[in-house]
Amino acid sequence: MVREFELPDVGEGVAEGELVSWLVAEGDAVSEDKPVAEVETDKALVEVPAPVDGTVRELHVEEGDIVPVGTVIISFDVEGEDSSPTEAGGDATSEDDVAEAPTEPDRAETGDPGATGADTESVAPPDDRVFAPPRVRRMAREQGIVLSTIQGSGPGGRITAADVQAATGGGAVDDPAQDQSRTPASASGGATSGPADSSDASASADTAAGASTDRATAASSPQHSETPARTESADRDTTLAAPATRRLAAEEDVDIDAVPATEERDGEAFVTPEAVREYADRQRRAQEADAEAVAAGEPVGTTGAGFAEGERERRESFRGVRKRIADAMVESKYSAPHVTHHDEVDVTELVAARSDLKPRAEERGIRLTYMPFIMKAVIAALKEHPEMNAVIDEENEEIVYRDYYNIGVATATDVGLMVPVVDDADRKGLLQLSSEMNELVQKARDRTIGPDELRGSTFTITNIGGIGGEYATPILNYPEAGILAVGEIKRKPRVVTDETGAESIEPRSVMTLSLSFDHRLIDGAVGAQFTNTVMEYLENPSLLLLE
Repeated sequence: MVREFELPDVGEGVAEGELVSWLVAEGDAVSEDKPVAEVETDKALVEVPAPVDGTVRELHVEEGDIVPVGTVIISFDVEGEDSSPTEAGGDATSEDDVAEAPTEPDRAETGDPGATGADTESVAPPDDRVFAPPRVRRMAREQGIVLSTIQGSGPGGRITAADVQAATGGGAVDDPAQDQSRTPASASGGATSGPADSSDASASADTAAGASTDRATAASSPQHSETPARTESADRDTTLAAPATRRLAAEEDVDIDAVPATEERDGEAFVTPEAVREYADRQRRAQEADAEAVAAGEPVGTTGAGFAEGERERRESFRGVRKRIADAMVESKYSAPHVTHHDEVDVTELVAARSDLKPRAEERGIRLTYMPFIMKAVIAALKEHPEMNAVIDEENEEIVYRDYYNIGVATATDVGLMVPVVDDADRKGLLQLSSEMNELVQKARDRTIGPDELRGSTFTITNIGGIGGEYATPILNYPEAGILAVGEIKRKPRVVTDETGAESIEPRSVMTLSLSFDHRLIDGAVGAQFTNTVMEYLENPSLLLLE
């Protein structure tokens, strides 16, 4: 029996995701809960598990595709059940089936669950089955090649892009993606024979693919001139690329819309990591040549250093995490009237306490920062001022007071701001808070954090001091009632009163606090009182032992 699997709702509010990479190939045996694909949503990079034990029948989408939730992405032949595909069914039959299998005596009935609308394959395909991935099928259609007439050279008789190219007479085909698919699936031990450019680990496959693409393009395009020392930018408005490729472009300080594409996906240019590296290398070499020319007093060209000649602006797709952040900011600012209360706190004793405990924490393999202390102080203040831990249920016109404390820690990542959540923080000690927080923050930065770890917070803390800031006006992580921004700890002169009442000016460690709150629920006096309580615990860290 054939089981079709739809892209699940992998997180609250997620409507679509980018299929970053396939972790299985057609014909692979899988077990239930084994990861079959990596999908990047507007919140995180998540692995999608197989829902059944069986064999991968067909991959319905390709790496790099943007897939709405509910779309069939993969189908399985369930183990121990009839896997005969339905290939007759009127509109359900794809044009590949019409071209490749005009006569087939063993066709299943139209109503059979195997009517998936495409040619299929199993672990041991019979002689009259065509064994080829979706990209090769599309390539064959574009070239007018009947796949059933080609002898596959890939593993298990799989038809590769090289086989299709050979069937056309050895010339390059129109789809420049063909050369990239020459990398056999067996080389990666489980990836499809489609492009393998969605992670840094596949750079070697991309190198071979990029090289063969360049040769094919040169052979099929007589008008193509030799690559100049300075590579011209592609000047596109839209570019498809895997997240790892975009990160590489950012690291190389390259505009990904300017990188010449080596293939296309659904009519849009698709850029591989190797293309980014090659473009960045050529730009560097061109700039070095310019520098040498300037030193020699020779004229230097002006194009290719940034924007293309005549280009004054560029466009990028507004989606993914950045779009989600924007939507959340707009919802927060337009829903809750924000007020921000500022103050500063003497944390000299806290600095000393943390210095004493830090070596002990390191002995246990834990990096102890100031954040766990701040979290404990905030929780103590939330218990004294429950309004700050409350939320407005606008639909029912009720205030919901929460007797649990899930603390969100705002984290800057290469794709934007994320808020990992430490659940039940009031029940955990300093070292456990530190360990869990460090792990969640790292997972957020690595884009491996799960959707469940990014929701459910009751209050958020954001550290602006890490980049040298003191004060801020943080925006609420709506619908929460409050968010606290902590600034950089600096040494400042302060008036200190001793036990006898004598005053003196001493250098002290001072940290700034910026508390934003929902003025519909929190009055200014409550906001100030909450801040004072936080300050009391930070000034006297020994009080945290009572929490």
